[in-house]
Amino acid sequence: MSEKRLFDYLHEQLAHFPQSKAFGCKSADGSWQYLSTAEIAELANRLSLGLLNAGLKPGDKVATVVYRTTPAWVILDFALSQIGVLNVPMYPTISVREYVYILNEAEVRCCFVGDGDLYDKVAQAREKSPAVNEVFTFDPHPSARHWETLLAPSGSDFSAVEQIRTTIRPDDLATLIYTSGTTGDPKGVMLTHRNITYNVDTMRPLIPLDPGDRALSFLPISHIFERAVVYAYTAYGASVSFTGTDNLGGENGDFKAIKPHFFTAVPRLLEKVYERILEKGLELKGPKRAIFFWALGLTDHWAFEQNPGFLTGLQRRIADRLVFSKWRDALGGHIRGVVTGASPCPLKIMRTFNAAGIPLREGYGMSEAAPALSFSRYESKGALLGTVGTLLEGVEAYIEPGGDYGPGEGEIIATSPGIMLGYFKQPEKTAEVLRFDGGKRWLCTGDVGRFVDGPGGKKFLQITDRKKELLKTSGGKYVAPAPLESRLKEHRLVEQAMVVGNNLKFVSALIVPAQAALRDWCEHHEIGWTTLAEMVRHPRVLERYQMLLDRINPDFGRAEQIKKFVLLPDIWEPVRKDGAEGELTPTLKLKRRVIEEKFKAEIAGMYV
Repeated sequence: MSEKRLFDYLHEQLAHFPQSKAFGCKSADGSWQYLSTAEIAELANRLSLGLLNAGLKPGDKVATVVYRTTPAWVILDFALSQIGVLNVPMYPTISVREYVYILNEAEVRCCFVGDGDLYDKVAQAREKSPAVNEVFTFDPHPSARHWETLLAPSGSDFSAVEQIRTTIRPDDLATLIYTSGTTGDPKGVMLTHRNITYNVDTMRPLIPLDPGDRALSFLPISHIFERAVVYAYTAYGASVSFTGTDNLGGENGDFKAIKPHFFTAVPRLLEKVYERILEKGLELKGPKRAIFFWALGLTDHWAFEQNPGFLTGLQRRIADRLVFSKWRDALGGHIRGVVTGASPCPLKIMRTFNAAGIPLREGYGMSEAAPALSFSRYESKGALLGTVGTLLEGVEAYIEPGGDYGPGEGEIIATSPGIMLGYFKQPEKTAEVLRFDGGKRWLCTGDVGRFVDGPGGKKFLQITDRKKELLKTSGGKYVAPAPLESRLKEHRLVEQAMVVGNNLKFVSALIVPAQAALRDWCEHHEIGWTTLAEMVRHPRVLERYQMLLDRINPDFGRAEQIKKFVLLPDIWEPVRKDGAEGELTPTLKLKRRVIEEKFKAEIAGMYV
């Protein structure tokens, strides 16, 4: 069991494999600027002392909110950690009301914000949050102090910092992670140093990263997934480049510039990468277009541990040389591993990336587990399509039957050294998900799954749905929406989809078309394109999507089959351009309640 504290990883990197480019990001002029391990460690010490001089003490909470991670955020995080102050990261896309809720419940003393509209939003929330003394900024702002004003002078006496650092124990509370949640107020997940370091140390032999390797980080640091990953990069000695998601691809994109060996992503971002690849293919003409889609078709039957025959093997080698190698070059040409999590990854994405020589693996977990419970390995016989891998070392889990589940299915109940202490100030909510037995905390995950036999005689975990997201038709039949939605999204004409039907006569679907693919289909069938808003009502377009439903429905039981659908022209986002609440959580999960309310007229129209 790990006995480390989070800040130990920084000091271990400094002692054993210091990096000249430990953490970096783009400067205002577009050039990449990096800080070394030694510089990060020195600035963290100076900031720790400055924060103590400003009146912070162990046990206090400091909130942070940024659109993208920077080395300054990392410096602050280590500075807080080693003086026992809790970092409370908040999502940049939530409402002012939610900021007020978090700041008040956590009794936050001060807040550090990034660029854009974040200062204005947090300043507005501060008016209703009396405990917040000051808002600092990571970027220059006329109305706030810059974070660097807190730095103690270089060469100061840091004995006060060292004295506190030596008193911090692995089981001390390290952070509050407020869940993005699809309903209700967010809950503050209480995680200790040990909760997170267990994940980091357990994953070390499973991740293909060596000291000095390049990692690209663009997921929100407010989520425990990327937060733990950044600690792992520190522990493993990677050179980390922080960026956003707006300039990843293209000849001048960040993949080409950094040439990463490793990165993490959520499925929605991988779907966007796939869509861009598909759009490039749709732009091709003649033989090049035919070759592209021939190669893409070869991915449909790819599987782990597959031993293709001579002809299939030859076809894949040709496809690799003519098509797939270009995809890898677009990601920098050096990828050794990609990990996805936070929500289910469509099989189409898993097959396509791996068939193209981009090793993609899926993990499973949640904020309450800090975050991982299972993982698909890179080693031989370590992965199985349709599953989230095998349990991590130190994880125990069982399936609790109940409800109208299939054979061997039920809620996943798990324990590990990563399981949270509970929800901050919410003992009733804690009691709903934590059980205490044999000195262990057992987490009721709310996910429905089962164990299936896989290669090497191992048991692989398969997630079949969320317990709270099961639909129950008015006829009393339970329907799991996730498998239906996943099948819909595998088709190139579907951008997003949500299945509805709770307490209704039958199952229906809201579908957002993939615009580029639909435009190409219309051109190919000599249908004049106007706008997507008009095309979603075109009879031939509706007929094409009905054909898609007719193709997938037979693979599901009668009660599960989608009887009707509506095409919607606007992409679902975490936050709307007008500032209204979006249809997705910050981790890009469906906000089913919000979507059902927003499109209640369209849903009602399917049941007249």
